Amino acid sequence: MEDDTLAQIKSIIDGLRSPIADLQILLSLLCRPLDYVGLLPPQFRRFNLEPLQGSRVLDISKAFPPLQRVLIENVLPTWSTVLVDESYLPLVDQYFCPDAFSFALSVAGDVVLCAYSTLLSSVLTEESIRLLAKLSTQYPIDRLHIAAFAGNDSSARKSVRWNDCLKNVFAVPLKAANAVGTRDLPPELELATYFNNFSSGTEHLIFTLSRSPSQDRTTSVAQLLLKLVNVGVFPSSSFLSPSQPSFFRSTLATIRAKFRQDIGHDYSKFWTNTLISLSSTVAQQTIFASLCCSLTQLPSNLSATAQDRGIVVQESLLLRSMFGALQPESDVWNGVLGVMLSRDWKENHARIFVSWAAGAKTGPVNSEALRALLSRTLEMWCAPEHVKHSLLSRHHYVTSLLLLIVSYFPRQSEYVVSIALSPSFVTAVGQYISHLDNNIRRCGMLAAEVVATRAGKNLDFGDWDGDADGKSWARDLRALCSDRDIDFDPYAGDESEPAAEEGTLTEEIITAGVLEDKLSALKLTNASLATGYDSDDSLTGYASPTSSRSASPTPSELDEMEKDPTLRVGVKKIPRPVYLAQLGDMVRSARVKPGEESQEADKIEMALNVAEELIRKKRDYGTELEENAANLVYGFSSLNDNFELDGFENKRQRAINALVACCPRVSSACIIEEFFSNQYSTEQRFVMLNALVLGARELASLPVHSATLQPLDNQRTAFPSKTLHPTLHQKYLTASGQANGTIQGLLEGVTRTAIDRGKEATADKVPEFVRERQLRIRKSPKVTEVSPAERQSRALLPGQYFQPHRTAFIDVAAEYFIMPFINRFWVFLRNEQTREERTAHRDALYRYHGAGTGLVLNPVVLSQFMGSLALLVHAAQNAPQWLSIIAPGALELAVALGTRPISRTISSDVDSTGLTGEARGKEASVLTGALELSLIVLDGCLELDGGRSLGLEHTALLLGAGEWAGKVFELLEKGTLVEGGGGVHEIRLRRAAAGVLLKVDELTSKWRMSMVDVR
Repeated sequence: MEDDTLAQIKSIIDGLRSPIADLQILLSLLCRPLDYVGLLPPQFRRFNLEPLQGSRVLDISKAFPPLQRVLIENVLPTWSTVLVDESYLPLVDQYFCPDAFSFALSVAGDVVLCAYSTLLSSVLTEESIRLLAKLSTQYPIDRLHIAAFAGNDSSARKSVRWNDCLKNVFAVPLKAANAVGTRDLPPELELATYFNNFSSGTEHLIFTLSRSPSQDRTTSVAQLLLKLVNVGVFPSSSFLSPSQPSFFRSTLATIRAKFRQDIGHDYSKFWTNTLISLSSTVAQQTIFASLCCSLTQLPSNLSATAQDRGIVVQESLLLRSMFGALQPESDVWNGVLGVMLSRDWKENHARIFVSWAAGAKTGPVNSEALRALLSRTLEMWCAPEHVKHSLLSRHHYVTSLLLLIVSYFPRQSEYVVSIALSPSFVTAVGQYISHLDNNIRRCGMLAAEVVATRAGKNLDFGDWDGDADGKSWARDLRALCSDRDIDFDPYAGDESEPAAEEGTLTEEIITAGVLEDKLSALKLTNASLATGYDSDDSLTGYASPTSSRSASPTPSELDEMEKDPTLRVGVKKIPRPVYLAQLGDMVRSARVKPGEESQEADKIEMALNVAEELIRKKRDYGTELEENAANLVYGFSSLNDNFELDGFENKRQRAINALVACCPRVSSACIIEEFFSNQYSTEQRFVMLNALVLGARELASLPVHSATLQPLDNQRTAFPSKTLHPTLHQKYLTASGQANGTIQGLLEGVTRTAIDRGKEATADKVPEFVRERQLRIRKSPKVTEVSPAERQSRALLPGQYFQPHRTAFIDVAAEYFIMPFINRFWVFLRNEQTREERTAHRDALYRYHGAGTGLVLNPVVLSQFMGSLALLVHAAQNAPQWLSIIAPGALELAVALGTRPISRTISSDVDSTGLTGEARGKEASVLTGALELSLIVLDGCLELDGGRSLGLEHTALLLGAGEWAGKVFELLEKGTLVEGGGGVHEIRLRRAAAGVLLKVDELTSKWRMSMVDVR
């Protein structure tokens, strides 16, 4: 009977393939097969004039593909317009996508599976794409799974049908996009929309199959997830564009809700079994990384509020529900741990991972998992490559992960004590403390203190107050480790939002002291309620009468009492100095008189308070400043904060800055000479370098970019004169913008400007940009040059005052600043290397090392020296000697320090290479400073004369600089690790090397035909 039915269908196919004269004949042919299989809509039954005869059992996979193909290739191209006009197109759609009334029929699923194969194996037309879009929305993947596994066929046949189904549905977006070309693609088939809907269907399929799980069903869903991983539906990024599909962005809210309602844990177990059964570890890691990127982001990564701690526990419960308990012997342990430790996560992810490892509030703390995780984390934290080369965000994550795990162990735990005493941990702490980046150094100091405290030891490095150098981050992490996240209710935040708002309002209207008392009382109350015991249960409070004692004096009243002369009998007042010689005696008092030891601090404080103002007042007072400048430079440079005075560093820096700005010829020479003396600390050398740079910028009328180091205004250092209103005067005096006044902050801005200037030079070579610039309307200049005659007439106007001539930096840059600095360095380097050679034959203990800690050739000081020299060179760009003397001398110094060994202790390791390809010998900070100095010199040469003097007169030096920068950039591109390359130097080194390469290429391309290589 079935053969007879197939024969009748074959005749219908022939009729559809041949020309059809009438619409009624077409409708009759279309209705007969649909009516036979039970898919004919009721409104079309009147067209079924000749029903098919035979059995009702029909193999859809054999009968319907030929019908679908003839409809696509013959019927729709001819009759589609007529069918749309007459509203008969749904009858044709029934052959591909049965309507909602037929959705639950098994035959409908078979027809859809055949439709996917037929449509995708034919040439895609507009009608084919429309049908695919309709199929993607009306028949999701969970319905296709039912169709693929329906019937009494063998498991192998069902598996083949499911594989074919997955191959077809995953090919739809790509084939449809290729078919439409530049035409509009249906929104349902756009990549993000299609796979987002597909992800929702996958989640519904998992929920449906979890009610009656089996091995076949788990395997089929695992195949589906592998396909989704391969097409990129599990992105490992928190910031996604709308065109990027994401499984968890579409389904995570639904998954969370179903986990909370999953009383029997069937849904959770099915997820866990499916993820474990994935055949690829990479797929497991991809899904886990995508889930971690989709977790809830806390407002602050280290927030310790009860609500945020509850969110952390919620997210850890989500990880446990999907991947199961984190056990060292579990199937997902290695894959999950690889994602945790190999990627850069935030601190809130570390909290979630630790809470998950601890058990996520589902029972007792999982000590075995915590120990295994702590062992792997400690191994990562102690790795020398991690300490030297990881970025700051990576250090913050690994350090927080380590300390959070330690906080979950009891105090004085044997395991924590063994870690605190382990040689690897102690060695790693030393490597952290010796790091050049202060923020990274704080990570090691904090870890050492917390681990020592948890082990029952006492360790305090001090200097944790303030917000600079990661101090605030360290305080937040230390406070976070005082309690465990898993001890908080995961859903407490949902019910305590009004209380939190009330607490915020209360905090605004009460004082800090009262707030601390309330918080401490609240903690005691919670503790007593938790334990059920209170030692003061027998006591009751009573109303105490008002005290008759007088109120304690306020801080302002104490200050007034201290200043009262009647209460300071016998205390000698320090007179305010009015001459620079008196100021010098205060800071350079070699011997304190008997009985005046306590006044030494008052003398230094008085000197610091008046130093800058007095120096600037004496700027134009004859020769007093020149006579005392050297004495003041020696005094303030060697001054130490032995009495912990307020604002000591800032006041000392401002005083030396004023000396350089007001008396540059004497002060600069003294500072340069003293800088190379071995009696000063690293901090004091930095003060000298800052003074040279900031004083030079003041002389060159360049902004200082620091609110704390701005020069004093004229109202305090000059006689009254005609000035602007104080508000306007401060507006035009103080440069706004950067808040970082250090040398490195200024240097970064200068190098960025030099690199950006190369973009403008390149834009001049593009015809489109040149034409656009020429077509712009050129505005007339707002500032015009005054003629000499007019300048002379204006000088004779009444009311004008003679202003003394002030030294400009370009007048003293080469003679007193830059060239003495460079020449003195060469002499110092020669002497240091000679000393090393004289002691080279001795034992290692008795050899002289010129690059020791705190010395000039130490990478910390040397990089600051080159940064200071680069800023001086940049400020002196308009000096007459710049092209002929300053630029070649500075570039030669940069190339020599970047390529040649400066100490035998460093040169002995130049040729050695670590196991990971780490090139030793040159610190990243030294290479960065040398390249940035070269960049500023090359940029200045291009600005002044297009590089002519440097390219034609110093060709060998120029080509050597280009070769050196090219080699450094090549090694960095190959992944070579540089000593000390982590932290702030990771990007600056690569950027400086690329900038030097571009500048050398620009210069040589302009003068290549005239160059003569004399190497």
